Amino acid sequence: MASTFKYRLNGPFGGLAADLTGEFRSLETSENSLLRIYRNVWLKPPGGINWRDCAWLSFGLSVHASELSVTRPAGLVAEVTTLAFPLAHFRSELAALAMDGWIREEFGLPDRGLSAAYRVGAGGYTFHWGECSDPFSDKE
Repeated sequence: MASTFKYRLNGPFGGLAADLTGEFRSLETSENSLLRIYRNVWLKPPGGINWRDCAWLSFGLSVHASELSVTRPAGLVAEVTTLAFPLAHFRSELAALAMDGWIREEFGLPDRGLSAAYRVGAGGYTFHWGECSDPFSDKE
């Protein structure tokens, strides 16, 4: 059954916002348009999504993928049907924060330290990715 997670961060100019709607389901044998995130954990992004938003959705799922893989050995698809946001209050990184919040809400998984904050001295919004200091680095 589909559910919606609403990410909100208040800030001096309205803040940041993103609504993620989707459902978690079992993997079907002949599916197309899936991204493998980890072993038997897959992402089905919404059609027409921007590549940056899709990359950040993938990262948000990857933070919890090893745990989801163990609890769902037959495979799990995170199917995101919509990622909605007001353009003035969105950055692509919010896709990861919305995915993280949705997963934690649906499965009761622990907080992995993904967060955002508004910092005047830092020139605006800053993002923290838990134990992953550089999400898209090729460094191991």
